[in-house]
Amino acid sequence: METFAEPKELVENLHYHEQRQEALSNLSDDIIDAPIIELINTINKLPYCFTIQSCYGHFIYDGQEDPHNFKSLPAVNTIARVEYKIAYIAFCIENSYPGRSLLEALKKIAAIDSENIQFCCAEWFWERQVNSYALQVEPDRFKYQDRAEFAYEEALNIAKIRNMFFIKILELLKKLQNLN
Repeated sequence: METFAEPKELVENLHYHEQRQEALSNLSDDIIDAPIIELINTINKLPYCFTIQSCYGHFIYDGQEDPHNFKSLPAVNTIARVEYKIAYIAFCIENSYPGRSLLEALKKIAAIDSENIQFCCAEWFWERQVNSYALQVEPDRFKYQDRAEFAYEEALNIAKIRNMFFIKILELLKKLQNLN
């Protein structure tokens, strides 16, 4: 499934508030990956943004076949290849002053590691929900895919970047909450 497309400009969305209310009424903590529940709930407290989908990012390898695994990669290098299911957050942003400010701040998250973090749109999200964007953690060469396979050493690096990625987003959101 293709996940990456260049970000589009915000457009007018007269149904934003109804769409937000509907999306949030269908969301509960039990369908959010446990390590990012606080982050997703923090995003959804902002009235000019709501989440559409998210994934913590999962590592699958010999001995760890659970596609929803949250465990860290083992510290010993006994694994040759790792399959990675992309870490991302897809969200819809209101075309308003605070929404545009958030959009610009989120773009800066990708600059933390432009080789492995992308700010983007996904056409299939945009078709269902205008003004939808995603931040994803994926090596640039795989940015058009929702999963990749690579060597253990690269998987360790991606795991560090993923963890930092979620921390930085949460820090940004808490800062924004304090401004409001």
